[in-house]
Amino acid sequence: MTDIELKSSAFDHHAMIPRRYALEGENLSPPLAWSGVPEEAAELALLCEDPDAPSGTFVHWLVTGIDPHADGLPAGGTTPGSHPHTNGYGESGWGGPLPPVGDDAHRYFFRLYALPGPVSVPEAASAVQAHRVFDEQQLASGTLIGLYKR
Repeated sequence: MTDIELKSSAFDHHAMIPRRYALEGENLSPPLAWSGVPEEAAELALLCEDPDAPSGTFVHWLVTGIDPHADGLPAGGTTPGSHPHTNGYGESGWGGPLPPVGDDAHRYFFRLYALPGPVSVPEAASAVQAHRVFDEQQLASGTLIGLYKR
């Protein structure tokens, strides 16, 4: 299995995510760029989760059906034909960070998966459900971790 390099022009790995991308800011999904997707990938899937949420791992973003030839996503956008799922807030698409006031910085794991074919995950999949599908089928993956504190 190979690794995908996943990065953002908005923040570095293990650095603070700007307020613009938080729920209390403009609530835009951050721009992402990647390289190293295997040629045999038929689909990409993206998951952003907060394992530090008080009620358990919280899904901030789940997108399936991303074109495997795409090399990134713009701020606030996805690719044509992709499918944004329902996030932990009960809304479709990106739902930015909003950890409890006073908590230590929460970690936001952005994970991109290269998959050999279309996948089926529930519309409002939990992180566990998404991992069960993606981890089993992935050809490669990449992770970017951002931090956010209120």
